[in-house]
This record gives sequence, structure tokens and C-alpha cells, in this order.
Amino acid sequence: MSRRAQIESLLLDDPRDTFLRYALAMEHLAEKNWEPALQIFAELQTDRPPYVPAFFMAAQQLTKLGRIDEARTALRTGIDQARSQGDGHAAGEMSQFLASLGQFGE
Repeated sequence: MSRRAQIESLLLDDPRDTFLRYALAMEHLAEKNWEPALQIFAELQTDRPPYVPAFFMAAQQLTKLGRIDEARTALRTGIDQARSQGDGHAAGEMSQFLASLGQFGE
């Protein structure tokens, strides 16, 4: 059984498990299944509370796909969420990545 299949099996017991959903998205990335990974990251971003690492990983993947404006949006929202959750470290990492992309485009 593949790693993805194992995670999917575990999710049958608890489909809202944040860590397993994030792990599934990461497996999709490893398998080069970009859109399913991005969909899961988007879902994690709408959880209550939003899962902050999902913003950063989505932005990184969107950047690789050349979808820079979408990446910037994910980062800006992620920075706000990280700050509201008291995660200064994540906010700082995302701020640095946003700066590397140029906040307002070229």
C-alpha cells in the first residue's frame, strides 16, 4: 500500500484530521499531483482556525507553477493568520518569501 493510500485510509476514520490532511497534500506534491495538493491546502486554510503551514506550502507550490499573484495572496492571508494565532516565526518566514516575490508584482 502506498503512503498516500495509507493516509487516505486513516482519513476514513477521521476526515477532519488536520495533520493527516496536510500529510496527504504533501504526498500529492511528492507525486507531482499539483491541483489535488493545492485543493487540500485551500481547505486547510478555511479551517477554524486556519492551518498556517498550508498558506506557506500553497504559496511555494503556486510559485513553482508560475502563479505568482495567487502565491502573494496566499502569503498575505497566511501572514495575517499567523500573526492572529501568535505564530511570529511563520509570519516572518512568509514575509521573507513575499518580499522575495515582490509584494506588488513586477
